[in-house]
Amino acid sequence: MPDILSLLQCLLPQINATTMRRMNQIILAMLAMSGRVTMLGISRWAGVGGSYRTMLRFFHTVIPWATLFWLFFRKHLFRANEIYLLAGDEVVISKSGKQTYGLDRFFSSLISKPISGLSFFTLSLVSVEQRHSFPIRIEQVIKSDVEKSSLSLTPEINKKEKGKRGRPKGSKNKNKTEVILTSELLRIKKMINELVKLIANFIPLTYLVLDGHFGNNNALQMARLVNLHIISKLRHDSALYIPYQNPDPNRRSRRKYAQKLDYCNIPDAYLCKSSIEEDIKTDIYQTTLLHKEFAQALNIVILVKTNLKTNACSHVILFSSDLKLSYEKIIDYYKLRFQIEFNFRDAKQFWGLEDFMNLSQTAVTNAANLAFFMVNLSHHLLADFRQHNPGSGIIDLGAFIVAFDMSMKF
Repeated sequence: MPDILSLLQCLLPQINATTMRRMNQIILAMLAMSGRVTMLGISRWAGVGGSYRTMLRFFHTVIPWATLFWLFFRKHLFRANEIYLLAGDEVVISKSGKQTYGLDRFFSSLISKPISGLSFFTLSLVSVEQRHSFPIRIEQVIKSDVEKSSLSLTPEINKKEKGKRGRPKGSKNKNKTEVILTSELLRIKKMINELVKLIANFIPLTYLVLDGHFGNNNALQMARLVNLHIISKLRHDSALYIPYQNPDPNRRSRRKYAQKLDYCNIPDAYLCKSSIEEDIKTDIYQTTLLHKEFAQALNIVILVKTNLKTNACSHVILFSSDLKLSYEKIIDYYKLRFQIEFNFRDAKQFWGLEDFMNLSQTAVTNAANLAFFMVNLSHHLLADFRQHNPGSGIIDLGAFIVAFDMSMKF
């Protein structure tokens, strides 16, 4: 039987003993319970002292979750001499009703359409050696009135600008490094700054890995403002240009862009690796290219897959602001970003991220953060449990706890 209370001792400077005892009861109940993870369900599995009123008191207590995540990670999950990446992504959960704090319409990638629910942006530390993601900071996305109005006005703006081509008369060159960050990027920048301040150089962070939604100049400049290099993905039809090389070095040229890159005829000089597996040919290209919307040159990696039977071809464009990063690391680091999706799956499937029925701001914050805290805690418990039970999962761990509890009663 895992001793949860001893694992939580590292949190004691930030929460009082009463909150820790309640948290211990809730964690034990969540590990053993079946069914929906709600306050009522937890109270029924919490045993003596775990009444519904106790659950209400816990979920309505203001808890410094950001600090708790870091203290638990540093004590039980951190491994020295490992490389950690900072990855970020947004998770959307469906909620009904009208009174839940932060309830709005958000786009769900699982359903591929906007739904009524809640949205949380998560920053995770991803271990390159362990190939695992550890949620470290969670913040609820609250749409401001400015964001809502801008979204509603977008079709009208596009309709007005439709048909207008070329550069407006009298416009001047702009410094592309001086961008106006959106509310979303300002929120992420604030989260990263607070995280860096909290860890105080305990872990050297170099790369911020984001999905294709952030494959733009604004996101790149935001990453550079927090002293990180971005790794992300560009649109498949992005207009990339080869840097202009002046044939006469004695003559000064203001020209910056040479010919546009043709994805069907990428120069062989950029080819780094080619392989064939099950009639699928994979070519990997890497070079430094320019994009007219970006302020700086980009380290571009293009993966081209060709079906040798049908000659069908497709490609993916990855990029980084670090021009010295190798193509192997760009591909590997971007693939590791998907580990955060497994955190979302576990939080929804096992720890109540999709189930909670809390309404107030504090209760919603506690429910979401508790679900992600359980992701980290269960990973630590499973690491010990798998030493004697290889291949076990969260369900096996819960069954063991229930069996142990039943044996103690009888």
